[in-house]
Order: sequence, then structure tokens, then C-alpha cells
Amino acid sequence: MCEREETVSLRQLIDSFIDERFNTKVEKLTSDDPKYLKLADQFSPQAWIADAARRVSQLQVVTHSLKAIHPDAKGTNLYIEPAALKQHEYVGSYCLGADFQGDVVGNAAALDVYKFLRLQWQGKTLLEHVLERNEALIKALSPQREEGEAWISAFAGIVESKGLVSSHVMGKQLYWLVGEDPTQDSDYVLLAPLYSTALIHPFHARLSETRFGDHAKQGRKARREDKSFEGEYADYPNLAVQKLGGTKPQNISQLNSERGGQNYLLASLPPRWQSRQQYPPTRDAFRSFEGRPIVRRTVRELKRFLESAARKNMHTRDYRDDFTAVLIDELMLFTFDMHALPAGWSADEKNQLSDAERYWLDPGRVAEDSAFAEARRVSDWHQAISARAASWLNKLLNKKNRLGMADTEHQHWEGHIEKVMKDFRRQLDDLQDALLDDEREGEAV
Repeated sequence: MCEREETVSLRQLIDSFIDERFNTKVEKLTSDDPKYLKLADQFSPQAWIADAARRVSQLQVVTHSLKAIHPDAKGTNLYIEPAALKQHEYVGSYCLGADFQGDVVGNAAALDVYKFLRLQWQGKTLLEHVLERNEALIKALSPQREEGEAWISAFAGIVESKGLVSSHVMGKQLYWLVGEDPTQDSDYVLLAPLYSTALIHPFHARLSETRFGDHAKQGRKARREDKSFEGEYADYPNLAVQKLGGTKPQNISQLNSERGGQNYLLASLPPRWQSRQQYPPTRDAFRSFEGRPIVRRTVRELKRFLESAARKNMHTRDYRDDFTAVLIDELMLFTFDMHALPAGWSADEKNQLSDAERYWLDPGRVAEDSAFAEARRVSDWHQAISARAASWLNKLLNKKNRLGMADTEHQHWEGHIEKVMKDFRRQLDDLQDALLDDEREGEAV
């Protein structure tokens, strides 16, 4: 096709687009209606193109937008071809390569200009031909070359940022450490995250096909009915849908409007905690407690600190009590782990725990062993456990060193532990009494 034929072909495409929009506007008007005559003037090809070249400044083609972060944000949007981005191991806009679709932001009333620039001709959009300054397109726009070139330049400005690069009070910003010293302001850069609309759109299309496509529907149906199924299908559990723009998604961007404001959010959940299988202690509860990694590490660090602390002042006492608090917290977690075991495990004939340890770690046994329940009720087991815990800690701290932990330290540990144990016992007894009362009321009914 020679250049003259290309010009004619392009002009026919342009005129057809303008005529179609004109016909849509006047379909309910008669030809003698003043509004019809006014629209006819507005939609004459040269008048419409001139107006579009003026209004295109109200739009910007982008790959990364700010309005999706906040609809009132008025900072910079960016147009960066994915191939120009740095390649790395994570999924990002760069994965799109040359196969991507730009979005458009700006005055929603001017979106018809962008639809015009998205017209396809010979496998490319008019915008791509504009950016290449296609000679045939220049001539198709206007018989006057100077005017055609001016309009090409105006349309090409749709991919350029408006004004100086800036963020906005409604946008998000975060400081990112790039140096070595987090206490130095100069070791940070300030980042202004943008929404990768060019990546979100194909992502939305793929997930929509997965959710609503016929193939996926057949696969899910076969799974529900426990039938065989040819091929594969994907599923995305716990998928969330975020609506951008409310009832006016076009105010965010053109592609957001095409999605009806829908944006999919993949589930970003922490892993479910799965405790390793718990085994009840059989001889010494504190030997089992000592086997927990965090307990060994905390005792080791406490010992190291006490050995290095030259002076006994408020700072060293506070630091020592911090270690003590960690150990007490871990002791309570150990307690709850043992309570999760089947009630009555301490009644096993192989179990050699002391009575106080049985009362402490197997409270569920009271429901099936009345003698155990009564003995536990009158026992000061929480005091006995506090004293045993203090002796256990003193013994570990005195092992292979000259710290000389004695009665004073024992009383200190015991006092801290008993305070927690006493409160824990009171709450546990109150709960068991309430459950017993409920059970008695049920029997009475």
C-alpha cells in the first residue's frame, strides 16, 4: 500500500469513528432540531479533530497511576514501558514486556479522545502511529501539513507527565533504608508508591477467566460431584475484591472503568500456626520445660548478662526482670500446651510427677476424679510450683559458673512467679466452678 492509499485508509477510519459518535448523539433528534445542527458543526471531521487535539491535554496515558491510591490525589502519574524496567525475581510490571496496555487518567469527559487514539490500524493503535510520527497519519489528520504536525504533537503529549514530578498529601509515602545506619536521615530515600494499572488489568482478566470461564466452572462442578475432568483449572481461595471509584469508576481511570471498578486482591495471610505434637512430662515437669528452645536461649542470655553486670543498679535490675518476664511468659505457654492434652493424662501409672505438678498441669482431671479434685482444691500447689521454678532457675544459673545464686535470688524469682501463678490459679478455679455449676443445672433440668 502506497503512502497515498495509507492516508486514504486512515482518513476513512477517522471519519467512521467521528460519524459513529455523531450518530449516537443525534439518534433521538430530528435533522431540523437546533441541537442537531449544533452537533453537526461540532462533529464535522476537522472541527472534532481540532477539539480533540485541544482536549487531549486533559488526559495522560499511564502505566502507573496515583488516583488508585487515593481518588483526590493530584500528584504525578507515570508512563514507563515495561521493557524499560529493571528485571528481577519477583512478579512486576516488567513481566509484561511489549505486550501491555496503557491506561488513561484525567478528565473523564475527555475519554472519547483516548478511545480515538486506541483505534487499530495495521496492527497498531493510532497512538502508536502518533508516537512514531507516521507520515500518512499526519496527512490524514489535515491537508495542511503544519496543522497536521501540530495535532500529532498535541496527541503525543498524552504520554507525558503534567508539570513537575511530585507527590501529594493524599498519596502514600514511606522512608526506605538504603544505607547502613538507621539512625541517620541521609541513609533513607523517600518513596511514593504508585498503582501499576498496566499490570493489574491483565491480572484481573486472567482471574476473571479463572472465576467465571466455562472451563473453570466445569472443573469446579466435576470436583463437587466427584467426577473425572479433562485438563486443569486454577482456583484462588480467600480472594477479595476492592472497588475503586465507587459509582464513578471512570474518575479513577479508563481501565478501572472497564473493570467496573473491580480490583482483585490475593489473600495475604500469615501461615497457620501448627504446634508440634506435645508429650506430657513423666518425671520432672521442669526438665520438659527446659527443653523448649526459647527457654534454653533466655536462660543462657540471662546467665551471660548476670556474669557481665559489674554494677547492681536500676538498669541491671530492669534488664534482669525483663529476662524473668520472658521465662514466666514461656512457663504459661508451656502450661497451656499441657492443658490441651486429653484430660486425665497424669493418672497414668507410669507418670511420676509430684502431686503439685499434676494439679498444675492436668486440671481437666478434676471432672473425672473426685478424690483428685478435692486434693487439688485444698492444696497450695501454685506456691509449690513457684518454689520449684525458682529452685530450677537458680540451679541452671549456678551451673558451671561462680554466680552463687542463693536464698536471696531464690526469693526474688519465687516472688515474681508466684504472683502470676496465684492469679492464674484463681482464674482457672473460677472457670472450673462456673462449668461445674452449669453441669449441675443441666442435670437438675
